[in-house]
This record gives sequence, C-alpha cells and structure tokens, in this order.
Amino acid sequence: MFPSDDPIRYVEPVFRPPSEAESLILPVTDGCSWNRCTFCEMYTAPQKKFRARDEAEVLESIRRCGDLFGERVRRVFLADGDAMVLPTRRLLAILDAIRAHLPAVHRVSSYCLPRNLRKKSVAELTELGAAGLKLVYVGAESGDDEVLRRVEKGETFASTFDALQKLGAAGITRSVMILNGLGGRAHWQQHAERSAALINATQPEYLATLVVSFPKGEGRLRAGFPGWEPLDIPGLLTEMAHFIERLELTRTVFRSDHASNWLVLKGTLNADKDRLLTALHAALADPAHAPLRPAWSRGL
Repeated sequence: MFPSDDPIRYVEPVFRPPSEAESLILPVTDGCSWNRCTFCEMYTAPQKKFRARDEAEVLESIRRCGDLFGERVRRVFLADGDAMVLPTRRLLAILDAIRAHLPAVHRVSSYCLPRNLRKKSVAELTELGAAGLKLVYVGAESGDDEVLRRVEKGETFASTFDALQKLGAAGITRSVMILNGLGGRAHWQQHAERSAALINATQPEYLATLVVSFPKGEGRLRAGFPGWEPLDIPGLLTEMAHFIERLELTRTVFRSDHASNWLVLKGTLNADKDRLLTALHAALADPAHAPLRPAWSRGL
C-alpha cells in the first residue's frame, strides 16, 4: 500500500487549486469520474484512470499524517478531480478521521462536479459541512448550454444551477470557475452572457476565471466543436469586459489571477466592478502599455 516512508501515495501529476498551495493534498480518488471534457487535459494520462481509493488506505494515510505532522496541518484538500463522487458515508468517514488525527484542521475542501450532487440531498451536504467540508470548487466553465454541449462537459445551465443552490442551502462555500475564451470567436458573446446569468442566479462566495489553454493541442476540442477558433488577447479582454459588465453580485470575491490569464484582475463584486472594467478598457485601448503577463510566464 505504501511503497515508501511517505504517508500518502501520490499518482502524478497532482492538481489542486492555487488557493490550496499550503494545504495537505489527500487523494481519495484517482482521476476524474467524467473525464470527457474536450478542453481538459488534467486527467488524460493512463495512470490517472478514474478509481475510488480503498477506504482503508485513505484512513491509514490520515492516521500517518497525524502521527507525522500533528497540529501543523491546518487545511486539507481532497483530491483528485471529484471527491464528491464518493458516497456520503465514505466522505463522512474521511472527515471524521481528519478531525480525529489532524485536530488543527479548520477547512477541508475539494473539487466538485455538479453531476455528483444529483443524488446528494441538502441534508446530506449539510451533514458534510458540519463534519468539516467547508469549501468546494465547481468548474462551471460556462453558463451556455450550446458551448457546454460542444465541449462535452456533461452539464447544463440547469444542472450547475441546481448543484450550486444545494451547496448554498447547505452552507458550504462555493468557488466557481468560468473559462474565458471557451466559446471561441463564434460563441464568445453568448458564453459571456449566459455565464454571467448563471453567476447572478447563484451568487457564489468566490468567482474565478481562467483562460482556456491547450498545451497538447486543440485537436480534442475541435473534433466536437467544428470551426472553433481561439480568441486573441483583445478578444479575451473584450469577452471578460462583456462578462463583468453583466454581473450583478452582492458580495463575491473575484479573482482572475491564474497563470493562464493575460491581465491580472482582483476585487469584490459588485463593489469593484467599475475599477475592474476601467482596467480592462485601458488594456484594450493601449495594449502596448498594459500590464499584461508575458507569454513565457503563462501556463496551467
């Protein structure tokens, strides 16, 4: 089970949100249970084929981490792509073990596919929240059903809306991600407008945007999205401005500072909406002097 002295068996590559940089990464599954999105390359390596980890292995990893790290661990991220696919009973057992062996942990988080909440009730999610699951990262990608269908996301506006509403009702903090540029040149406007509509309807606590990127090429996406063409930098900034202009939020922390983004934007919406739009319009008007991230420093 443990071929080395390490308390956790990792299957490379390991992914986590930028805000989990100081968290203990605890795999409870390998890979992603859906893994059909044509824009995503995260779990395409053969060793990342989806499987739920053996429960005994996960619980033993938690115990060993407790023995090694004691109260130094304050946050835990449940990897890989969608820990929430596990039955509620198993998730509760994991959360109970974290509380027992890592008593200083004050936040457990995970990625979450909307589809994995279809069979989980608000009562179950409330129980998970009370047991320590405080934050989930939901890759909505887009609020436009046509774009979602073309990239084989396996979700719709309605399915993502329902999942976010359930999480909100259960008191679990939601961090939602939208992919800037996913609709390409032909669908950028509907992508921006429907994505804004989804965010307005759900009012998540956190909102992030990344730029769609293809280190291994665009072949997979183009196969199901004929005619898709990427947006250039002005196109990406125009889409972002179109998106932000339509947001009507009460208090959502917004971040567009991932390494894939050309222009770093941070603020709270809608309080900082005018400032963010001013930065975008200035970059569009004078790109030569805009604080754009150098191409060499961008990445996933």
